[in-house]
Amino acid sequence: MTYHPKSEFMSVMMTRGFLADCTDYQALDEALSKGVVPAYIGFDATASSLHVGSLIQIMMLRWLQKTGHKPITLMGGGTTKVGDPSFRADERPLLGPEQIDANIAGIKKVFAAYIDYDTETPNQALMLNNAEWLDELNYLDFLRDIGRHFSINRMLSFESVKSRLDREQSLSFLEFNYMILQAYDFLELNRRYGCLLQMGGSDQWGNIVNGIDLTRRVLDHEIYGLTSPLLTTSDGKKMGKSQSGAVWLNADMLSPYEFWQFWRNTTDADTGRFLKLYTELPVEECDRLGALEGSEINAAKIILANEVTTLLHGAEAAKAAEATAREVFEKGGVGDDLPTLTLSADELGDGISIVQIFVRSGLSGSGKEAKRLIAENGARVNDEPLENPGMVIDVAALANPIKLSAGKKRHALVQLG
Repeated sequence: MTYHPKSEFMSVMMTRGFLADCTDYQALDEALSKGVVPAYIGFDATASSLHVGSLIQIMMLRWLQKTGHKPITLMGGGTTKVGDPSFRADERPLLGPEQIDANIAGIKKVFAAYIDYDTETPNQALMLNNAEWLDELNYLDFLRDIGRHFSINRMLSFESVKSRLDREQSLSFLEFNYMILQAYDFLELNRRYGCLLQMGGSDQWGNIVNGIDLTRRVLDHEIYGLTSPLLTTSDGKKMGKSQSGAVWLNADMLSPYEFWQFWRNTTDADTGRFLKLYTELPVEECDRLGALEGSEINAAKIILANEVTTLLHGAEAAKAAEATAREVFEKGGVGDDLPTLTLSADELGDGISIVQIFVRSGLSGSGKEAKRLIAENGARVNDEPLENPGMVIDVAALANPIKLSAGKKRHALVQLG
């Protein structure tokens, strides 16, 4: 990892588009210039992998370490038991301790690709779990020592809570406690590790401010908060979602090829912005590539896909994904790294409809969507237009693998196992 001067962090955040708001720009910048600043972002364990929507926060931690500061990755082993209600219409499903631990084990795999937890330096990263202190809390002591610092009137005024109540949607007492527990995380991290900064998406602003206020009241320490924008693509879609579902970061949940394809399919208008946020190319180069037009912008998208995939999955995976894409798109082949659906003879039985095959391969989200794709002439089998939605695939049909296509950019392979 190439390191930059400590004073560069805020400049990187602003010039690359990471910064939405900060509690005290000048004081934080001065603290960053004076020495190593420990800073954290929390990640609740609601699934066994994070998705692309969390990648902006991971990159913030990476840049923090690259500019000489100390990233703290906080796993929400405790807060996941409550569930963050921020800007949700309903309560999150409650997970048991075993599922939470399994999810944390899956999530941890990603961070080592971006952040150095092993090299013993002043800015060596920490991986912590808030269950370490939250699981041991005594309820009455917590209410007396911590709860007394929170105003219900103020908590009700936070947009994440207010929007839920304005829509007359239920907010449980369990969820209402989430912001108190997150605030307590910041207090404990400051007390135990000298943590001076909490970062997160702009939807976490209220929770971050709560933690700053609590730490000032209990410890009389000056600490800071910084948020990133909540990203949507230029066509209004939530970042982290694709046509076939969430864009997971773990390779066992989304292949490196599919991950590469997600970035290759970036819209023209988002290319320059995504290069600045998700790669380490110089800002000037990102702007130059993002300004390309016509067929030339496709070269910039390939650079984006290669750079982002290299950071997460390694250079070899990026190279293989690009090679597969070229074979599929330019030569009409199937490639070595194409998403593959393997069916057994028992599963096939007397045959499975092509509509079901499109759904199971991930090319369609539902049977209705698959039928619409076929009706609109967007489905192909072995590069030939699929016109019959009643087509059945049996063992004989899979004597050789079948290539399925949804439009020009999304493909999958179906084979007999």
